[in-house]
Amino acid sequence: MRVFRIVPFVALAATLSIPAAGALASGGPVTIAVDATEAPRHIFHVRETIPAVPGLLTLAYPKWIPGEHSAAGPVTDFVGLKISAAGKPVPWRRVPTEMWNVTCDVPAGVHEVDVAFDYTPPLHAWTTATDRLLVANWWPLLVYPVGPDDDATVFTPSLRLPAGWKFGTALPVERTNGDTVVFQPISLVMLIDSPVLAGAHFKTIELTPGQTPAHYLHLAADSEAALAIPDDDVAHYRRLVAEAYALFGARHYRDYHFLLTLSDHVPSNGLEHHEASDNRGLERSFLDDGPRKILGTLLSHEYVHSWNGKYRRPKGLVSGVSADYQEPVDSRLLWVYEGLTEYYGDVLGARSGLRSPELYRENLALAAASMDYQKGREWRPLEDTATAAQLLYDARADWADWRRGVDFYTESELIWLDADVLIREKTGGKKSLDDFVRTFHGPPGGAPEVRTYEYADVIAALQSVLPYDWNGFFETRVRSVAPRAPLGGIESGGWRLAYNDVEPDLTEAGEAETKVYDFWYSLGIMVDGEGGRGDADGGTIRDVVPGLPAAAAGVAPGMRLVAVNGRRYSERVLRDALRAARDARAPIELLVENVEMFRTYAVDYHGGERYPHLVRDESKTDWVSAIGKPLTSAGGKP
Repeated sequence: MRVFRIVPFVALAATLSIPAAGALASGGPVTIAVDATEAPRHIFHVRETIPAVPGLLTLAYPKWIPGEHSAAGPVTDFVGLKISAAGKPVPWRRVPTEMWNVTCDVPAGVHEVDVAFDYTPPLHAWTTATDRLLVANWWPLLVYPVGPDDDATVFTPSLRLPAGWKFGTALPVERTNGDTVVFQPISLVMLIDSPVLAGAHFKTIELTPGQTPAHYLHLAADSEAALAIPDDDVAHYRRLVAEAYALFGARHYRDYHFLLTLSDHVPSNGLEHHEASDNRGLERSFLDDGPRKILGTLLSHEYVHSWNGKYRRPKGLVSGVSADYQEPVDSRLLWVYEGLTEYYGDVLGARSGLRSPELYRENLALAAASMDYQKGREWRPLEDTATAAQLLYDARADWADWRRGVDFYTESELIWLDADVLIREKTGGKKSLDDFVRTFHGPPGGAPEVRTYEYADVIAALQSVLPYDWNGFFETRVRSVAPRAPLGGIESGGWRLAYNDVEPDLTEAGEAETKVYDFWYSLGIMVDGEGGRGDADGGTIRDVVPGLPAAAAGVAPGMRLVAVNGRRYSERVLRDALRAARDARAPIELLVENVEMFRTYAVDYHGGERYPHLVRDESKTDWVSAIGKPLTSAGGKP
């Protein structure tokens, strides 16, 4: 989720085959029919017929969701449940110690039960809709029978769409009947791993026409205009497919589907799958420069997950393959699962042209600075943020800098850059981290499967590329408290982190869309809203950096900035005050409201606006630029 040679495979913890379609132990497959015709009203209607035998039947609603790394199954939006058999109601009870499970007694002589319920999602859900589009991830739309073979349960799914809507998915289609799509029988694991994107405004682009495997970019938007993706962007995504194959040397899917939702009403995010990715971008992602920068490397990140996260997966994150979706996960290795993906998602973004070399370095600068200003690193090691991910994904914004969040994405990117530069330095450029991922994630390719690993397997694979104290390398960077960010990859890679008053393009684009303003490296605050007469609620201080000028003066998260130096707060007024303070001895006066109480804080800061950038160190080899160079020719050939 968002948020990135030839050496024999190391010993693996396990190889797990993803169940293929087959018969359920108690009879045939589960038949599931989802009616999404009212999805624009945020309600999906579900009907299932489940093979059963007389006696106690336990039905599970998926709880631990792959890629979410948490017990995120939206059971509170699972409503209207009715169970019947042979046309008669069957009473059910929720399991009091497991809120995601219900039980019922199947009557004698009955061989199947009918289950009906509705799912009522909010806009920010993974299965959701606007008036013109929908995304259907299947885990909120089904229950499955708990038993010894629950991970091998087979479904025959169908989906009824609003009239005239088109769709894209990795699910094999059996047939269409008007606006109803009937899919081929498929295992529970692969059904949950295969979302559907649909919409009134829909477009499909073949990224590898005439080639096997096929790759598709499916777009669904809130307007027809938003589908007008420029040829240059199409070329970048075609190059992405070629660059990924040049990197990994194999593919672990039958074909691949990039699903991209273009809407200002669905939060930007992404979720990985073996043969598809569920990506959410702003409506004008291909029309305006700012939204295009924000979309950035989202699709390349989720694409890398097909290799790192879906095919190769930490042993503790195998929910839904060797166990059911009710089993808790051990997420300690998310710094590999998500961190290595963050690294290579950005690297492939640079190699494919999704980001220019300048924006690639700018993103590294922002990542490095944000982690270097992360005060929570004074007490919490990176590994603990991965272990506690199931809690931190939903943590509040206030005091996040002191708490730490799911920064195993951002900080791990710096760590893997450090490892890449180290390998390149010590081998004179003959080897790199690319050799590690080809060894660990590459051949043999084929249909989806899962090869699990543990920490020792990662160390052994790195050791096969470059003999080195890799355990010590990660011990200091991942498992130990470190007050400063791991900047070794940037510094040894020929660059250094510096600050000036020029706002980075990525920061400016983000502010324009979110209206959250960045004074992080100057005053040490993030401010929500523009303020001024047109934004009565603007000025809320989202978070502070402990020890920096605003926090040192007494400002705290949740306070609302009312005025700056006696003038009503606006984003422009605060920037003007920062510039003026460079030549003044007087502090900047911030009038804030704190739950109906008002106070003025004098902030003694005279450094002006301050933003991070990378500056070239000519005394060192420019490994950072070398890492971002394409592996293929412009035509996509290695």
